[in-house]
Amino acid sequence: MAAAARTGAAVPESHPRAESLRIRHRLVRGFEEGLVAAEGLLAHGRGEALDYLLGEETGVAARQACRAAAAALRASDRPVISVNGNAAALCAEQLVSLAECTGAALEVNLFYDSPGRRGAIAERLRRCGAKSVLGLDPGGMAVLHGTDSARRMVDRNGILTADTVVVPLEDGDRTAALKRAGKAVIAFDLNPLSRTAQTADISIIDNITRAADVLVEECRNLAGEGGGDSRGGGGGANLARIVRDFDNKGNLAQAVRQITGNLGRLQGMRAAAGGNGAAATAITAHGPQPE
Repeated sequence: MAAAARTGAAVPESHPRAESLRIRHRLVRGFEEGLVAAEGLLAHGRGEALDYLLGEETGVAARQACRAAAAALRASDRPVISVNGNAAALCAEQLVSLAECTGAALEVNLFYDSPGRRGAIAERLRRCGAKSVLGLDPGGMAVLHGTDSARRMVDRNGILTADTVVVPLEDGDRTAALKRAGKAVIAFDLNPLSRTAQTADISIIDNITRAADVLVEECRNLAGEGGGDSRGGGGGANLARIVRDFDNKGNLAQAVRQITGNLGRLQGMRAAAGGNGAAATAITAHGPQPE
């Protein structure tokens, strides 16, 4: 395939999977540039299927979770955003913006680890404006107990001492280990039934390419309450209230209802089409499909 075709520029806007294909191309570019592991491409395909079931839109549950996550980050003393290859390829700019508006550190943390990938991801973050990136100095690493994967190695000045950790596209083992270490965990996940989503304190069930923008917007909105930094005074009390009132289990159940509602509507549309072959074909063409 020609390089130009892989960039996504050749995808026509009329294509029913146009945005999905553009996202896919960004992952392929990330793989070619050394950001994304081959296994990360497979993980994206699984997430893409779940996004179809969510209706490929940011629902009410995801927006509520983003607001709670923004409040938690604004109230946090030592927030850290964990970055892997897929997240860097898909939304490095948004993650840098999130770090800037919350005072969070950015730390590279990988399941399929290598110094080359760490360096490539750090360089992508720097090109997007990151002033500092943690997780690069082997001498500054420590062990996060409770998981045996390469993700157990964390920065002493980052995740090890963080009070809140954002984990985009995470594995459940490390989420559980972070929780046992006393940290609040904010997760991006497309599967409301995954171990990560069920274990995290705040689970944003949405495609990170959409939800990262929503989270940044919510952080900026909360930063503007009362003027300046909302971490102190009355603003701090409001942030604590938003976090306290958020029910992650209830929010996950709402995300499941979003999926089942989409499936029910699609089934109803197909039933209504009945024996009309052309109508049934048209409905199928706009339902979940690989291309």
